[in-house]
Amino acid sequence: MKLKELFETAQQNLSFLGVSLIVIIGVFVIARVAEKMIGMKNDNSARTRKIAVIGIFSAISGVLMSFEIPLWFAPSFYEIDFSEVPVLICGFAYGPMAGVIAELCKEFVKLFIKGTSTAFVGDLANYVIGCSLVLPASIIYHVKKTRKAALIGMGAGTVFMSVFGSAFNAFYLIPTYVVLFGMPLDAIIGMGTAVNPGIKSVGTLVLFAVVPFNLLKGVADSAITFVLYKKLSPVIHAQHSIRQKDIASAAENGTSI
Repeated sequence: MKLKELFETAQQNLSFLGVSLIVIIGVFVIARVAEKMIGMKNDNSARTRKIAVIGIFSAISGVLMSFEIPLWFAPSFYEIDFSEVPVLICGFAYGPMAGVIAELCKEFVKLFIKGTSTAFVGDLANYVIGCSLVLPASIIYHVKKTRKAALIGMGAGTVFMSVFGSAFNAFYLIPTYVVLFGMPLDAIIGMGTAVNPGIKSVGTLVLFAVVPFNLLKGVADSAITFVLYKKLSPVIHAQHSIRQKDIASAAENGTSI
């Protein structure tokens, strides 16, 4: 019996690992296709700075995940943080691919600092749902780099994250957490009922906790990003801008650089 249980556990973990890899690869493919569709081109002259910026902002984002704020309307495993802000800034600065890379690196930094308390289910959730905000926002912004496009992109990302994140929780994350972590579904729902008597099922847990959680997170992260990005953008792109001006000046003077 123990051998059978061990085999079933290994099978469940391998299945979760396989789904995680497929999802991560799928997100990267979507980001790459999106960049090609909107005509983004890789600028090799700024590649080193780009890697450095993504690394720095990913580290900041991973650290920010350690500072979680409990919410009055949701059980304790739904806590808000502002780790998507540096990721959104990377996506705005360098495109969707940079955003999903920063999101993945953020998760590794968080795992290094805190480890996992959710059998990695929460970590997959954070990555996928974070990308569901960052991808639409960065794609729309890079179609036309204006304040209006940034607002529309973050608004679309917030809505998409709320819809997709809620469905993903209901149909995959919560059932998978029950299987891998071993917490009964009734206990999870009970944690929700303790803070909101209206939560009596997975559906009401999603409706009264997950949906408002994602909306609040999307709005808060978007507002902070909107304030910070324009101030940070000149610093992020400073070296590249100087290089471009030098190239343009050299071209006008007929000299090489």
